[in-house]
Amino acid sequence: MSTDHAGHPRQPDPAGTTSPARPGWPEIVVGLLAMAAATAVAPFFGPLGLELDTVVYGLTLAAWSGIVCLIGFAAAVLIRIRSWGVFGVRRTTWRWMGIGAVAGVVAFVLKGVVNYVVITLTGFDADPQGPYYDAAGGGVLPLILTLAFLAVLTPIGEEFLFRGVVTNALLRYGPVVGVLSSSVVFALFHGINIAMTTALVVGVIAAEVMRRSGSIWPAVAVHAVHNTGLPLFVLLTGSTGPG
Repeated sequence: MSTDHAGHPRQPDPAGTTSPARPGWPEIVVGLLAMAAATAVAPFFGPLGLELDTVVYGLTLAAWSGIVCLIGFAAAVLIRIRSWGVFGVRRTTWRWMGIGAVAGVVAFVLKGVVNYVVITLTGFDADPQGPYYDAAGGGVLPLILTLAFLAVLTPIGEEFLFRGVVTNALLRYGPVVGVLSSSVVFALFHGINIAMTTALVVGVIAAEVMRRSGSIWPAVAVHAVHNTGLPLFVLLTGSTGPG
C-alpha cells in the first residue's frame, strides 16, 4: 500500500474517480483568491462603512479573520476534491494534540524572541492587532468572544486554508520547500508589519506538526494555544494594547 507524505497509509480512490492524491496549484490559487476577496470586505466594517464601536469592530475583525479563511478553504475543496482527508482533516491522537499544544507554547515564546530582535534591530513595530486589544478590553463578554474568535475560529480557518491547502499542496516539492514556502505565504498574507514575523514562526511550527502527524488538528492546537496569548495578556494586565 502506498503512503502519504507523513508516512501514513493512503486510502485508494473509489473506482472510477480521478481526484488527485493531494491539493495542487488550482486549490492554492482558488483558495487564496477567495479568501482575499472576502478580506476586501473588512474595511466596510470600519472607517469606510459602518463605523462600528471600537469593541464591536474588534470583535467583527476577530471573527472575520477566521471566516474568510473558511471561505477560501471551501472554495478550494469545491473545485475538484471532495474528500476533506486529502487536506489533512482527519482524526488524530490525543498524544499529537498534546504535542501540538506544547508546540503552541514554544511558538508563543519563540515569536516573542524573534519580534524583540526584529524591533530592536529595525525599530519596525507596526502592529495591526490594536482592534483585537480593544475588543478583549471591552468587558467580560467581549473578552470571552475575543478568546473564542482568536483561539478557536481563527486557528481552524487559517489552518484549514494555509496548512490544509497550501502546505499540503507544496509538500509535493519536499518537506523543506513545503513547510518553509507555505509559511512564507502565510506570513505575507498578514501584511508588512510585526504580525508577519509572528505568522512565519507559527506557520513553520504548525506546518511541521501537521506534516509529521498527518492531521490538521495538531496544527490547530499549535495555533489555538499561541493565539490564547493576546486575550490572556489583556486579562492579566488590564491593558488595551501591547504598549
